[in-house]
Amino acid sequence: MARRHKPKTPPAKQRFSGAESHKPKPPPATKQRFSAAERSALYARREAANVLRSVLRGDAERRAVASIKSLVFSPSVRNKRATFALVCETLKHLTVIKDVLEIANVLNSKWKRQEPLVYIICYDILFGKDTPSIGDAEKFLMRHKDALLSGLATLLVRKKVESVDQLLGLSKLNGHMKPRYVRVNTLKMDVDSAVQELEKHYTVQRDETVPDLLVLPPGSDLHAHRLVANGRIFLQGKASSMVAAALQPEAGWEVLDACSAPGNKTIHLAALMQGQGKIIACELNEERVKRLEHTIKLSGASNIQVFHGDFLGLNPKDPSFAKVRAILLDPSCSGSGTITDRLDHLLPSHSADNINYDSMRLHKLAVFQKKALAHALSFPQVERVVYSTCSIHQIENEDVVSSVLPLASSLGFKLATPFPQWQRRGLPVFAGSEHLLRMDPVEDKEGFFIALFVKTNKLDNAKSSELPERECRRRRKERTMQLHPFLCPKMFRALSRTLHRRRRKPVLCINSED
Repeated sequence: MARRHKPKTPPAKQRFSGAESHKPKPPPATKQRFSAAERSALYARREAANVLRSVLRGDAERRAVASIKSLVFSPSVRNKRATFALVCETLKHLTVIKDVLEIANVLNSKWKRQEPLVYIICYDILFGKDTPSIGDAEKFLMRHKDALLSGLATLLVRKKVESVDQLLGLSKLNGHMKPRYVRVNTLKMDVDSAVQELEKHYTVQRDETVPDLLVLPPGSDLHAHRLVANGRIFLQGKASSMVAAALQPEAGWEVLDACSAPGNKTIHLAALMQGQGKIIACELNEERVKRLEHTIKLSGASNIQVFHGDFLGLNPKDPSFAKVRAILLDPSCSGSGTITDRLDHLLPSHSADNINYDSMRLHKLAVFQKKALAHALSFPQVERVVYSTCSIHQIENEDVVSSVLPLASSLGFKLATPFPQWQRRGLPVFAGSEHLLRMDPVEDKEGFFIALFVKTNKLDNAKSSELPERECRRRRKERTMQLHPFLCPKMFRALSRTLHRRRRKPVLCINSED
C-alpha cells in the first residue's frame, strides 16, 4: 500500500521569548546639553571676536572706527560685560598671544582665517579663569593646550623674564578714575526728574558748565539702567556734551552735523533746539549710519534727517542747504585725548614702534580736517561753525584753525570764545588763540579741543533772497564813489537809481523816460 506523503508546509514562524526576541539596537542619540554659563561664555567669545576684528582692521588700515566701548555696548551685543572684559584683556596680551602661537605653530589654514576668535580663546586658555569647553575652535585649541603653554614658557625664557607681567611691561595709567557723566535727554525728561530718579541709587551732582549734564561717582555702571534703555538719559562725556552747547543753535534753525555718527552730539543739538527746526545728520560709513539711526530713534528726536554721504561732497550752493545757519564739525581725528577712555592705547598702532607712522597719520588727518573746516565755512548762510577734536596734538587743533583763518576772515567769520568761564585755552601759537578751548587729559580726565567761528557781517542777518540785491547795491555805491567822490549823498542816490535802471531796462525805454 502506497505511503501517502503529506505536502510540506512552510515552517511556522519561530517565536522566541526573553532577551532573544529583539536584535540589540544602539542607544538613541541624545543631544549634548550645555549649561547656561557655557552657552553664555561661547556667545561672549564670538561677540568679542567680532569687536576685536573691527578694531584691529581699523587700526591696521589707520582709519577711524567706533571705539571699543561703542562697539561692545551696541544693541547687537548681548553679554556686554563679558565681551568687554574679553576684548580688553585680549588686547593687553595680544603681543604675547601672537608670539606664543608662532612658537607653538599649531594653527592650520582654517583657523588662521579666524585669528580674532583664536586670540580670544588663547587668552582664556593661557590667562583666563574659565577653561573653554564647547565650540569647534575651542576644542581644536584645547587639544593643543600643552603646546601653547610650552610656547609661553619658551617665550619667558627668550625674553629673560620671570612672569607674564614683566613680559607685558604694562604701565599704570596716571590720574584718578574720572567721574561718570550722564546727559539728560530733555526731549523726554527734565533735569530735575532725572536727578530725583538717579539719586535713589547714586550720588548725583549737576555739572557747572553744561546745564543738562549730571556727574556721578567713578565706576557707576548705568548701561542696564532703565533710563538709559528708554533714551531718557545718555552716557556721554563732558567734552562731547560741550561741543553742541558751544554751537548754541536756536530753536527753529536749520543745522548741519557734518560727521554725526554715533549721534550723541546730533541728538544733543535736537534737545537744545527743543525739537524744532531741522538737523541734517551727515555720515559716510554705512555701519555708522545704522548706529546713528538707532540713536536718533532712541532719543525720540523728530527733526533729524539722516544723509548717507560724504560731507566734502556736499555742494554749499545746493538749495537743500540754503537755509543752514550752523554747522557742527567733529571730524575724524587721532583720538589721542581719549585713548584711555576709548582704550585705543591697547591697540598695536600705539606701541613705541609706530611713532614715525603716527606722524604720517597725523599729517594726513590734518589735511582732511583743514579741507572739512574750509568746506564748512563756505556755506553761504552759515552764521556759526564749531570745530572740535578729541586730540591733544597742535597739528590737529591750533594749526588747522590758523590755516583757515584767512579764508574765514574773508567770509566774515571771526573766532568767538565758547564758555568764557573755562580757564584752559588754546596754545599761544597765533594771535587769537585765547579764544580756543582745550581740555587736558590729566587735569580734566580727557583731552579735547573746541573752536567756535561766528559770522559778524551784518549782511548775513538779512533774508537770503535779499542778499544778492544788497550786495549789488553796495558794489555800485563803491564804484560810483570812486569815480565821483565829490557827489553829495542826495546826488549819489539819484545817480545810483539812474544807473540801476539803465542796467535793468532796454535803452529805448530809458530814453523815452529821460
